[in-house]
Amino acid sequence: MEREEKKQTERKEWPAPPDEEGDAYSFTNKRRAMLMETAAGPDFLGKLETEESPPLGVSLCSEHTDTWAPSIVSSSSSSLPCLSPPLPPSVGLDGVLVEERLVLDVYRGGAEVLPVFWEFVQERMRGLQYLRLGSEDEGALERALRVLPRLTQLRSLAIRGCRFHDPQGDPLPGLLSSLPDSVSSLSLLVHLDLSFNRFSSLPSCLLSFSHLSELLLCHNNLTTLPEGIGALASLRRVSLLGNRLVDLPQDLGLLCGLEELDVSFNLLEKLPDELGQLQNLQRLELSNNKLRALPETLGSLRSLRQLLIQSNDLRSVPDCLHSLPMLDKLDVRNNPLGRPPTPPLLAQLTPVVEDSEIPELHLRFNQHSFQVSPAGCHVFLPGGAELLFPRQCVGVVTQLQWAEKRPDRKWVWLEEHDVLLSRQLELRPHGATFQKLVGVCIPYRKTRKGDVVVRRFDGQSWTTLTTMTRRGSDKHSCRPGGRPARLACCSVSQFSWFVAVCCPFLDSCSVSPEGALLVSQCDPGIKLSFPPNCTAETRTVTLQVLQVALSEVQDLTGDPHASAGPLLRLSQTPSMHFLQPIRVQVPLPPGVTGHMVDLSRLHLMHGDPTAHTWTDVTAQVSLYVTHIYAVFFITHFSWYWLWYTTHRCVSGVVRKMYHRLKQFRVRFLALQRKNDPEQILLQCLPSDKAESRLESLADQYEGPQPSELCVLLEGEQFFAGFERGIDINSDRPDCKDGRLSFTFYSHLKNIKEVYVCATHPVQTTVRGQVSFYRGEVPSDLPEEVARKRKGHDDQWMATLPLRIPINMHMIKWSTHLESFVKQKSEIDGSISGELNLGDPESGYLTQTNLLSISLRINQEWQNIGINLGMSYEQLERIRHQHRDNFGAQVLAMLFHWARGQQGTGPGAVQRLMTALVDSGRRDLAEEVEDIVTLGKRKYEESLKRVGLETPVTSTEPQSS
Repeated sequence: MEREEKKQTERKEWPAPPDEEGDAYSFTNKRRAMLMETAAGPDFLGKLETEESPPLGVSLCSEHTDTWAPSIVSSSSSSLPCLSPPLPPSVGLDGVLVEERLVLDVYRGGAEVLPVFWEFVQERMRGLQYLRLGSEDEGALERALRVLPRLTQLRSLAIRGCRFHDPQGDPLPGLLSSLPDSVSSLSLLVHLDLSFNRFSSLPSCLLSFSHLSELLLCHNNLTTLPEGIGALASLRRVSLLGNRLVDLPQDLGLLCGLEELDVSFNLLEKLPDELGQLQNLQRLELSNNKLRALPETLGSLRSLRQLLIQSNDLRSVPDCLHSLPMLDKLDVRNNPLGRPPTPPLLAQLTPVVEDSEIPELHLRFNQHSFQVSPAGCHVFLPGGAELLFPRQCVGVVTQLQWAEKRPDRKWVWLEEHDVLLSRQLELRPHGATFQKLVGVCIPYRKTRKGDVVVRRFDGQSWTTLTTMTRRGSDKHSCRPGGRPARLACCSVSQFSWFVAVCCPFLDSCSVSPEGALLVSQCDPGIKLSFPPNCTAETRTVTLQVLQVALSEVQDLTGDPHASAGPLLRLSQTPSMHFLQPIRVQVPLPPGVTGHMVDLSRLHLMHGDPTAHTWTDVTAQVSLYVTHIYAVFFITHFSWYWLWYTTHRCVSGVVRKMYHRLKQFRVRFLALQRKNDPEQILLQCLPSDKAESRLESLADQYEGPQPSELCVLLEGEQFFAGFERGIDINSDRPDCKDGRLSFTFYSHLKNIKEVYVCATHPVQTTVRGQVSFYRGEVPSDLPEEVARKRKGHDDQWMATLPLRIPINMHMIKWSTHLESFVKQKSEIDGSISGELNLGDPESGYLTQTNLLSISLRINQEWQNIGINLGMSYEQLERIRHQHRDNFGAQVLAMLFHWARGQQGTGPGAVQRLMTALVDSGRRDLAEEVEDIVTLGKRKYEESLKRVGLETPVTSTEPQSS
């Protein structure tokens, strides 16, 4: 009877669809337009409530994929939603709505379908008791919240963030910051999880949930709790982990039924005395706060079993805690127990005020030397790096030097799955010891998920330093007008070589006979539970987690339903089996939930890091699944990976997938400058960035589309070879056997600009190419192949075409040479012999080098002249004197400046490089640097041949 009355009520609220064919057609078009045009609009819910349900057999589709607008396909018997996206095509209504449970947080943007379900299956939705939503899609979440107050039978509700990751591997944050007051209609709610969102205060509607038993608000921005929280008398468990709470309200003591309270990882400095009124409290988690003392009233917690207060500022623990009858775990690690009190606050502030007055020094690109006095100094280096010298770190004024070097494999140490984030920063003098620790902050590029650390090379070995990350000073930006750089900061007592590296998250803990719990900072859902008596002696265990993209798994397996969870790399010291099984909890693979999982497709893979083999151990371990987690028990630490696939032979697929985790999919660019086609830009970059990079260069460069996909390892060497009639037009130290050497680092630019020329004088357009090869240059190539086309050998990766216009190279050279001969007497006639710049020891450019550089300079020649220190009148005179010959203008400017540098001592070449960089021609500055480096090397070799070399201390690290 009740069900029949309910149906009649629904019929009154939702009138029957029109019977006429014309009316049905009109209604269908109206509904389709509504879904397409207002799926993301604020009136979507209102229209759904006022319109009739569509007739049976109607198909509604939306092409508005940006808002995850679903398409609804109804059968002839009932209106069964088929929503793709956001749900996979194979998942229908019964795949997510099981009995009275609706799970949408395992599908990105899954909240989008909640309003549609309410419209089409309202009778089933009215009885819904369990609901899980993701909060990463703001539009979908807003529409879902309008439906939420109508689900009055809900008992459990979860709206969480950090369920999905962006392409860089960072978790997508939850966007929920408030709840509408209408949510107070969920009066039967027992469990509420709003973790990983943006709540800054507790929503007032929560205080009306009289039946609420569990409240989870982990990892939000809560700074305080309302006094009225005592009204939630049914609360049994409260978790506020990872917020910004500075105190707790007194009303917390009114929660007489509370059994578990977790306020760890907050900013608490004291606790209210009323906390002692929680007579049923069994677990109290206070770790990682700023507590200086505990109230004596904690001695009244007669039911307390676990008290965790590690990582605070406690000097003592109340004696009353030792008399608690039920207490079986008291964790006081990482507290200054027994130490004297901290000095008064005034004494602490004094050095901070002094530090704020430390002088600042902003260096330019050409300033590689600076001085530090006992007063200290905050040095800002070009590119974003910072050096912090505290007061009294040196006893006298000290001369220091810095240099930034291009990445070189012998200067960089990377472990498996590590990623290089910065160039190498060299600080000199090496080995000199400071009286106080000096802060070294290295700029780095945004990285995928992992720890950012600084590594130091002391000339013999590499060391990973304790590192903190922060943004740079607002006074210092790595780009004019841009945001301050990301900095990886460490403290050192000696100068050496430093680089920033990203490595997988590493979690560790000490396991004693009393047991322990290890939670991954990469994913809090990954937990290792060590029971009591699992070990006879204390041992250290480590956990590393590697994420894998769902698209990569499905592409490799060819199975659209395949999925894989995170890879766990477990290790321990000493290495021996545990005495008791260790409980391991991991999230189920993406798209898989406990109520829909096919256990025959679930495989737990065991990896042997030494033999590089993978074995399916599903049948050998105790494994079961909950709604979103898989739990298994092990006694031996190694590598474990949970897979979900239809493949019968999983081991080979997993092995290939593991190798792919170490690889990067890349594309190659070969572009020619529009106003100088002989200037070639070569770049290797991740495939997802190739198109955007091509667009950003379109104004100045043109050329073929990026190459096809190739695969490279971090730190792998590759070469670019110019072929079929073109070659590199300079002698470069990074050129080996006609091929330009690169080292691939995924987070660096991997870019070089070179000038090419025709290998032989020709009267037609040269149609050449550039090919990219991995590894060392093959030594057994036939001469004909080496001269024309190296061929598809094992090292070949890609080839891109290049086109050099008719005789451009010869015309430019002949014109400039003629101008040079004609103007030589005017420009540098007072100089006997050739016009050379610098000296062989500190940097040397010959007259031929200067002429070659002039060929690379375009319309920016006047800016270069200004930055070289020439006056505007001098440049105007040169421009007017050679108004009919642009090449002569550039040549006259460069040689006029070079003539003035004769006899001025070392530093002329460095000043030229600085002027080129300041004029936007860093490519030319790097070419000059290469010429100088090669010249110095040849000069030193010539001294050795005649036995005149002088013993010098090498300032370059040797490969370890």
